[in-house]
Amino acid sequence: MAEPVRVRRLADQEGQKLQQIVRRGSTSSVRYRRAMMLLASAGGNRVPVIAQLVQADGDTVRDVIHRFNEIGLACLDPQWAGGRPRLLSPDDESFVIQTATTRPTKLGQPFTRWSIRKLAAYLRKVHGRVVRIGREALRGLLARRGVTFQRTKTWKESPDPDRDAKLDRIEEVLDRFPARVFAFDEFGPLGIRPTAGSGWVAAGHPQRHPATYHRTHGIRYFHGCYSVGDDTLWGVNRRRKGAANTLAALRSIRAARPDSAPI
Repeated sequence: MAEPVRVRRLADQEGQKLQQIVRRGSTSSVRYRRAMMLLASAGGNRVPVIAQLVQADGDTVRDVIHRFNEIGLACLDPQWAGGRPRLLSPDDESFVIQTATTRPTKLGQPFTRWSIRKLAAYLRKVHGRVVRIGREALRGLLARRGVTFQRTKTWKESPDPDRDAKLDRIEEVLDRFPARVFAFDEFGPLGIRPTAGSGWVAAGHPQRHPATYHRTHGIRYFHGCYSVGDDTLWGVNRRRKGAANTLAALRSIRAARPDSAPI
């Protein structure tokens, strides 16, 4: 029997990037759907379940997973052929990328970072080499070459020397005993947050909403449980996060296996 198709083990940065795309959304529906496929596969879901989740064909899901296992996150941006032929040579494209990744002040420009408009204008008037490219074509070229607008960030990786061994054990349990695998998490505090609106109001007397710290109806915590084998999610909202409520949620997981089998 052939082994089920699934993504390889995600690196910490890969998992964070995929979660960021899914949580914050993306301007590209292709990136969003492909990120959902990869995260769902990393969570232990099979291809038919993923295909139903993203409303895609099973072969499409398999192709995306295989492509990710080969080239990583680059599979989020497929290189489809067709359309108008390129007007820039590969040498011109390399020059554009080199310019975009160079600090503008080093090129004699009176600003510290490029915008699409400023970069396109500079490429049209650079001495000795004129590259004529529109803003959208420039944005597409940067995306194809993996150049994005970024801010300096920090990240954390697990320092546990037994990390790989523990992940191997988790994957073994997911494959051999899916009916005994459960997930539990707490989420909160949840509260009603005012949303700013707009309208015509007498000058000097606008209507005000209270700030978010005025919790007139209190807050809630959600205790969620998930059965991997049954693909079943349940949970309950609580007014507090106390140990008693957490223990009650864990007992509901224990009750889901009345045969007292290990979980």
